[in-house]
Amino acid sequence: MPRTHLPAGRTREAARRRLRSLAGWELLNIPLQAWVWFQLVGLPPTAANLAGFGAFAALLVVGAAYWALKLRQLRRGEPRLPGRRHFVTARVALPILLAAVIAACAVAAAQAPGAGSYPGLAFGLFAVLEYVNYFHVQLMHDNRADLRRLGTVGFRRSHLSRDLRATR
Repeated sequence: MPRTHLPAGRTREAARRRLRSLAGWELLNIPLQAWVWFQLVGLPPTAANLAGFGAFAALLVVGAAYWALKLRQLRRGEPRLPGRRHFVTARVALPILLAAVIAACAVAAAQAPGAGSYPGLAFGLFAVLEYVNYFHVQLMHDNRADLRRLGTVGFRRSHLSRDLRATR
């Protein structure tokens, strides 16, 4: 069962900072990535590119919400993840949305290959990876402990997946 409280002392504050950082970076990545790809790189804002990017951004919002609510759960010592029902709904609804976006971007790529469609398809595929990362298997390994566990144990269920499973 996932932890429902923060560890004591400096470890507790480090955990709080980590969760705040995860939530903040997920949200900051939306305008940052939009600026990088559509302004700096100059991708055309076609329907396919915007649809793919929108799917990617939606998954980042889900991630930010999860980390923020996880912090709240741990701070308050709550046994269940706040907003759990919304995540259960998202786990079911997002694959439908993602399939529609991928299909639309694939059609656009077949009809008009190039910068007006390929990036949208790539954003959509990256959104699928984010979905897997949040709702099924932890794919993101951004610190030594995660990398060490990946090297010795392999992939593990994602934090959100464990939270949803533990509170059924």
